[in-house]
Amino acid sequence: MIKAAYLHIPFCEHICHYCDFNKVFLKGQPVDDYLKSIEKEIIMTLEAFPTDGLKTIFVGGGTPTSLNERQLDRFCQIMNRTLPQNGIVEFTFEANPGDLTKNKLQILKDAGVNRLSLGVQTFNHDLLERIGRVHRSEDVYQTVTAAKKVGFDNISVDLMFSLPTQTIADFKETLREAFSLDIPHYSAYSLMIEPKTVFYNLMKKGKLPTPGEDIEAQMYEMLMEEMEKHGFRQYEISNFAKPGYESKHNLTYWNNEFYYGFGAGAHSYVNGFRRSNIGPVKKYIEKINSGREPIIENHYVTLAEQMEEEMFLGLRKTKGISITHFNRKFAKNPLQLFEDPINELLAKQWIEVKDDYIYLTKQGRLLGNEVFQVFLGVV
Repeated sequence: MIKAAYLHIPFCEHICHYCDFNKVFLKGQPVDDYLKSIEKEIIMTLEAFPTDGLKTIFVGGGTPTSLNERQLDRFCQIMNRTLPQNGIVEFTFEANPGDLTKNKLQILKDAGVNRLSLGVQTFNHDLLERIGRVHRSEDVYQTVTAAKKVGFDNISVDLMFSLPTQTIADFKETLREAFSLDIPHYSAYSLMIEPKTVFYNLMKKGKLPTPGEDIEAQMYEMLMEEMEKHGFRQYEISNFAKPGYESKHNLTYWNNEFYYGFGAGAHSYVNGFRRSNIGPVKKYIEKINSGREPIIENHYVTLAEQMEEEMFLGLRKTKGISITHFNRKFAKNPLQLFEDPINELLAKQWIEVKDDYIYLTKQGRLLGNEVFQVFLGVV
């Protein structure tokens, strides 16, 4: 049964230099028509793939909080009206520091949102400018303080490392400031240069001075050490939480479970199909208005693919993959099914097998993508 829903708001007031998510400049966009369309899509999808109730909702973007107060309130009403929420445990909204007025925070709180995820990235003003962010560190402090006043205690912050010209000292200072926020969850990602971004074009011209792989590895090791020192448990390659504050929605993805995806460019995994929605906002609206699902890709995941995905998604989690759970789900023992890649990774000391779990070593976490690739095409 499907217990999670992701909703995509593709509008941004500014486009960051590294971002390759489906997004458009907010100005002049048919926001109200878009909200009407997302409501229709939810109704259409739930008729085709019903659920008896969701446990988690995650609203991402784009910048969901770029909606004005009226639109935000309307969007929250749409979600509360159409998504079956008996038993919701986590309702997350992504936001940019500085976007959240007291009124917007109250609208979210009144709608049942109980978790905020803030795109901070760094506290260094020069770096913020370099990566195309418009907030400043004081906006982060003000937003977190205002959110706590309204009653949000489950707040997460996104950080980035290996940014152009960033030093280890810069990143250490960003971590120091992040810990001063006194919040229960952090996500931290190394910069990935994606096609169709400002950074990609700069890299092609040789104008993107990134720190390099060695410095990136040192930053990641420091991140893991500092998080542990401050009482944050690493439960996934890029995620750290105080006990009980792990992102339940994101665990849906890493546990390879089904989820809905609504909105332009959203992805979903329902009843064995991985589906992708049309990206351009106007085409998405047109498709919905014609009474059809806005799907551009609908891939049936074969049993072999499911088992491979179970491995490389599950290994993202620090505790790894339960051999018993894998056996129960697929009637196969992963140690036998993936005997060769597992032996190869054990020999390199990138994974360990202990008790009921297969999991990455600290060295393996540094080389995650290389580890995951060895499971592709094995079955």
